[in-house]
Amino acid sequence: MSVGVDTKHDSAVAHVTGESIFIDDRPALRGELFVGIVGAPIASGTLLGVDTNQALKHPDCVAVYTAKDLAHKKWGPVMHDQPILVEKEIGHMGEPVALIASKRRESVEAIIKLVKVKTKSTPAIFTIQEAKQKGSILYKAQTPFVQGNFDKAFQNAPLKIRGTFSCGGQEHFYMESQAAVAYPLENGQIEVHSSSQHPSETQRVVAEALGLRLNQVVCIVKRMGGGFGGKESQAAPIAAYAGLVAAKQNRAARCILTKDQDMKMTGKRHPFENEYEVGFDHDGKILALKVMLQSDGGAYLDLSASILERAMFHMDGIYYLENVHIDGVCYKTNNHSNTAFRGFGGPQGTMTMECIMEEIAQVLKKDAAQIRKVNLYQNDKVRTPYGQLVENNMLPAIYQQLIKSSDYKKRLKEITQFNKKRTGIVRGISITGTKFGIAFTARFLNQGNALVNLHLDGTVQVSTGATEMGQGVNTKIQQVVAYDLGLNLNQVQVMPTSTEKNHNTSPTAASSGADINCAAALEASQKIKARLTALAKEIFAGKNPSALEEFQVGEGMLDEKIVFKDGKITDVKTKKSLALLDVIKTAYFNRISMGAYAFFKTKNLGFDKATVQGRAFNYYTQGMAVSEVSIDEYTGEVKVLRSDILMDLGRPLNPGIDRGQVIGAFVQAQGWVTTENLYYDKERHLVSHSPTTYKIPNVQDIPRILKVDFIENNDVKNNVFGSKAVGEPPFLLGSSVWTAVKHALSFRAGEKLVEITSPATSEVVLRELIKLKS
Repeated sequence: MSVGVDTKHDSAVAHVTGESIFIDDRPALRGELFVGIVGAPIASGTLLGVDTNQALKHPDCVAVYTAKDLAHKKWGPVMHDQPILVEKEIGHMGEPVALIASKRRESVEAIIKLVKVKTKSTPAIFTIQEAKQKGSILYKAQTPFVQGNFDKAFQNAPLKIRGTFSCGGQEHFYMESQAAVAYPLENGQIEVHSSSQHPSETQRVVAEALGLRLNQVVCIVKRMGGGFGGKESQAAPIAAYAGLVAAKQNRAARCILTKDQDMKMTGKRHPFENEYEVGFDHDGKILALKVMLQSDGGAYLDLSASILERAMFHMDGIYYLENVHIDGVCYKTNNHSNTAFRGFGGPQGTMTMECIMEEIAQVLKKDAAQIRKVNLYQNDKVRTPYGQLVENNMLPAIYQQLIKSSDYKKRLKEITQFNKKRTGIVRGISITGTKFGIAFTARFLNQGNALVNLHLDGTVQVSTGATEMGQGVNTKIQQVVAYDLGLNLNQVQVMPTSTEKNHNTSPTAASSGADINCAAALEASQKIKARLTALAKEIFAGKNPSALEEFQVGEGMLDEKIVFKDGKITDVKTKKSLALLDVIKTAYFNRISMGAYAFFKTKNLGFDKATVQGRAFNYYTQGMAVSEVSIDEYTGEVKVLRSDILMDLGRPLNPGIDRGQVIGAFVQAQGWVTTENLYYDKERHLVSHSPTTYKIPNVQDIPRILKVDFIENNDVKNNVFGSKAVGEPPFLLGSSVWTAVKHALSFRAGEKLVEITSPATSEVVLRELIKLKS
């Protein structure tokens, strides 16, 4: 049994022994060049010229390239508005202006400093409020999500709150920075090895930049040292830089960013400032809600439109809103172009809702968990603000089980009593949830393909469009194919992702990598299985295919009475068995194909943005978390004492890997809402551009007690083997740490509302304490 069990990650041993090959581990070829990027010295203005004279005098400098050397000047995953290299207008600090090609890696930084960039500054916009005042907009939601009658319900509501929820950006902080190596081949072809979540996008951008056709560029992704969305679109220009130098010099070229360069240059999670008006009754039931979501897209569109829309889709969180109006706008600023990050706007929407829940509880002086229960989606007959039914709704069951298993009520009483003692420490506890829609909201992206080859020794090679970034998608594909063909795991090898084997692929994103690519691999495997089934049935019937001159089975059909297991094919009715290896050899000698290509598309999807009708998501991954924190009232330091997480993952393909994803997502989110603050100077240089100044959670920051469990759910019908996606949904549960901070501060607030931003750093918490006590 290879599905539904704890199987080790296919690269686990190689990772811990240091044998895993990442981009910069590839041996340098003779004459290989190292590519450096010259960034703009201002955040907004005009490029007047690039003086390369001193740089070209450096003994290791081979060439300097600018926008004039590109066949196509701009790129973008949705709209081609972002310069590959600045030609005229500068959009943000550090924006790539020129490339240098060096004989030695050690000389790259010195050569970059010799390139003189001449510019003329213009007034810059750095905040959402500045952009709002100046009407600087990248994208506005096509149609607001409207349900019921907000105006009437809000007017009649006995209690009202108006407020703003603000959250900052977040650095992806993948362990392997943006990286690519390009190799020139014969006939003008280029082979690019990239740390990319989207090989097809990388292939396209490289081809366009170099003036090549797509069939002249192959992009290969063995693995990434982390991605989290940061390599969904923004890996592509890095590959184009390596490709340009390789093509121009006809030599291998390597572009590897340092951690400092990567953090300064690349986009982050989108900051949001969400304004809301909420009307509610004395039980805490929300009667009316109006929200305007406002994001900072940065200088260019990138994926900001889809991120804003997913924030709108997840604004309801886990709560039914009878009268609601949700709108959104993405503003254009002179910050780096913000991009995809785990959750893709969902956390910024859902966290706004959880903030509102805490504030309602504070106004009513009631337990926030009870307020959440009153507003929870109670069944699968009610619709979201965008008209989709919450099918297979596990939220009430998750709430009931988690409240009990976490001892929430007992701990709340203990916390209340503890805070009365005024020891200099104040504690808080909170429960929040996730109802994360699984599918790309752009319907055309919900597709994938797979190639499965069964060899004569009974081993299998599988190629798909999925990219492995540590999340275990290759392991799950390996498990699915091994299970289907009745093989051991070590008989199935998932190959590096390559655009010459799997074309027109979607990014490994939206938590759908395993869903789409496991389904495609399973379908390809079953094509082979059907042919072997037909052959085996002929043999079971007494025929001797090896004695025949020709034996054709066509595509065959699957038969539940013919079972592939433990290297055997068995007729469960007659109990007859054949060794799979013997059937494979018989198939080969009878010229029966044992390779198959399959295409998969997620069914029953289709959302009309104009009418706000249709089915945006295939299903929802659901879960909740209870977190308890303590705050030092003298320093503002936050410690997470305990977190209990309960997830609905259907029937997990690999519970061990999924558990790791839940923990990783939660802790990453905890960092976003507590310690990860992006600091900029007045000119918009990123100051916190290294591990010494940007604080991601370390082992001492994770909850002192951390419990993760899965609720049983055998009713998932529309995904591979009844499983559910896990990559992004648990990230939204990190909000429980922030709301627990908000709850703790409420014990010192009196009649005031606690108004903190995210991340709730020590400084933010201490300032709020001072304000509340004054």
